[in-house]
Amino acid sequence: MNKVIKLPCYGIVITLSEESEDRMGGEITSDLLLDEEENVCGFEDNGPYDMINAIESLILAHACAGIDVTTPAYIEGIETAVEKINNIC
Repeated sequence: MNKVIKLPCYGIVITLSEESEDRMGGEITSDLLLDEEENVCGFEDNGPYDMINAIESLILAHACAGIDVTTPAYIEGIETAVEKINNIC
């Protein structure tokens, strides 16, 4: 059975599924990236894109590991990290 987690920032939606008895898998979508070459703040090089991709991957990994990614402190951490990346633009 799938579990859907919707976070209150950046349109982040995590869908978790049980891959095996002791392992969770899943996927993440968000509004952070418009496509593979441009994100919400319009940068064209891959550096910031890769940073956003890494943040999404980390959020998904934490959710798969059972960390509660819906807590206010975790959400604040996501927002702070994304703000710092957007300051690069």
